[in-house]
Amino acid sequence: MNTRIYNARILTLDGETDVIQGEICIEGDTITYVGSGEDAPQALLWDCEIDAENNLILPGFKNAHTHSAMTFLRSFADDLPLLEWLNTRVFPMEAHLKPEHILWFSKLAIMEYLTSGITANFDMYFFPEQIAQASIETGFRTVMVSGLNNYGGSVEELEENYLKFNDYHDLISYQLGIHAEYTCSDDLMKSVAQLAYKHSAPVYMHLAETEQEVRECQERHDGLGPVKYFDSIGMFDYGGGGFHCVHLDEEDIEIFKAHDLYAVTNPASNLKLASGICHTADLLAADIPMAIGTDGPASNNCLDFFREMFLVTGLGKIREMDAAAVPAEAVLKMAAADGARAMGLHDCDCLAPGKKADLIMIDMKQPNMQPEHNIVKNLVYSGSKQNVKMTMVGGKVLYKDGKFDIGIDPEEVYAKANEMVRRDF
Repeated sequence: MNTRIYNARILTLDGETDVIQGEICIEGDTITYVGSGEDAPQALLWDCEIDAENNLILPGFKNAHTHSAMTFLRSFADDLPLLEWLNTRVFPMEAHLKPEHILWFSKLAIMEYLTSGITANFDMYFFPEQIAQASIETGFRTVMVSGLNNYGGSVEELEENYLKFNDYHDLISYQLGIHAEYTCSDDLMKSVAQLAYKHSAPVYMHLAETEQEVRECQERHDGLGPVKYFDSIGMFDYGGGGFHCVHLDEEDIEIFKAHDLYAVTNPASNLKLASGICHTADLLAADIPMAIGTDGPASNNCLDFFREMFLVTGLGKIREMDAAAVPAEAVLKMAAADGARAMGLHDCDCLAPGKKADLIMIDMKQPNMQPEHNIVKNLVYSGSKQNVKMTMVGGKVLYKDGKFDIGIDPEEVYAKANEMVRRDF
């Protein structure tokens, strides 16, 4: 399908945060033109022309850490610290999961992502075949990452999935990962590090999320916290990153810098589980690339990127007691461009010819977007899901004006999710 979006204000995030007036041309799933329109291609017969009505087009947000199918635990396991939450509520319920559950609960999460302007997610959960199928059937983009641990899976299965899902579908890719240091044996972690060497591949995991995690890791590994331990076994020699990264010290940050690691912050989840506040200002000052994730809907509990963006900047400011810390421009870059790069989606980081047509339209004709002193600051400080007018993935509009086009009736997804929760859990 060839699509033209015209009469638009465009925030390309291609290194700048300037807004231009013009149009975007899309052939299939790829952007072929971004500009004023004066030199736009004229020969094509457009299958679809969208009048943006002077609303804002920008790259979609990238949810760089989540467990999508945990929608089945939304508002079930709450008001507990992380390790108690995991061991007494989450892990026992997850033992009942079957492939069918993952398909439907993932679709429910995808619908919520679309309403929040999220065009791709970095998903760590069980049954990757069903995660992939949910994304393909709805038209959504997913990067899967392994959550390998002592309780399930093997290094051989991890390698099989890595090879399979990186040659599976245009919307699907896969990264090496483990759940966390505290759920993996030394032998398992060292085997994953060797696999990273074999494939020259980055590795990702939950990392330095709580003080207890760091302290217990130090007790197990001769004073080394998780970042230092992973560095000592070569886990990061080909890059990667960590989810949460709340409790990092200066040496940890130097390791991040040395290996070009990404720090993915999850502010709402860290607040709700009382895990702490990420050292965002320190990481940014050290030129550590950062991305944003919602974490799963069991610990958040909603999948709202506008809330996450505001919390990233708000918590960063209060932690430093500096209102100038963690500015809106840096947060928007984390939410879109650097989120894409953290996930390996280098063709989805900005709006430019040759990039994937993963974009959103923001309704500027809402009171929270007026007046327009600064559009970027409006997005981060006053933006809301109500402003997401359209979400496009791979050149296809999946959500527009409150309606989904994902190949299934939303009511069927809601009914199936509730049926399975009542029946199986």
